[in-house]
Amino acid sequence: MGALPRGPERGRPADPGLFGPDSLAWRVNGEVVLLLGAGRALLMQLAHPAVSRAVAEHSGFPQNAFDRLFQTMDTMLAITFGDTEQSRAAAARVNGLHERVHGASYDALDPKLLLWVHATLVDSALTVHDRFVGGLSPSDRERYYRDMKRQAAVLRVPSSILPGNLGEFDRYVRKRVARLEVTDDARRLARDILRPPLPLPLRPVGAAFGLVTASLLPDRLREGYGLPRIPPVDLGLTAAAAVSRRILPLVPRVLRTWPGVTAARRRAASGV
Repeated sequence: MGALPRGPERGRPADPGLFGPDSLAWRVNGEVVLLLGAGRALLMQLAHPAVSRAVAEHSGFPQNAFDRLFQTMDTMLAITFGDTEQSRAAAARVNGLHERVHGASYDALDPKLLLWVHATLVDSALTVHDRFVGGLSPSDRERYYRDMKRQAAVLRVPSSILPGNLGEFDRYVRKRVARLEVTDDARRLARDILRPPLPLPLRPVGAAFGLVTASLLPDRLREGYGLPRIPPVDLGLTAAAAVSRRILPLVPRVLRTWPGVTAARRRAASGV
């Protein structure tokens, strides 16, 4: 397993990048706990047959599931917290990868597919933040959604197909989930996220990650992946989330955010 995500290095002084320190994107996406949402987002993406087929045919995902998860998180941190050049470079890497992924029945640059991938990231970030951090008002959530439209733009999601507001976005996600059918490819790939082949000392961490990830999935997708609800586990996770919501807001920001977030705040303030 490779290094944990860190986010960008300091970058160009006084350059806030795509969002800036007063944005909800910085407030939400910097939380370390959002790593739990990366697994959820990936499983939601894989539930789309075109995505699971593309991943199965165009990557070494089963052998490097956690490395790829961490790399994806690192890229998203670079887009959010990097200076203008770092953010554009990270988006260009993602777009370049997508340009090479296409087959007889799928194309990674299909606008509707790009929208779904973007939606899973936004929906998962809000779900995990609400469950484990809390404190977002309805207007905060709406502002976060508006912020993330900028990320959608640099990742080539056409503005014409983006839901106009958070309410429309939530309806889109619900309707999309209701139409998805989890395939055998998706279930096979999901095993490497839910039960990763880790060294023996890290297996309890991997098992806990899998349990939390499963608990965060929409019920329909959880059933599609064959992940039954275990009442004692669900009760324990609910209690843990409640404790997290009480404690995390009291923890200094520097201790609960990625190292690159602190660097980005220093960079943005250096021109003041």
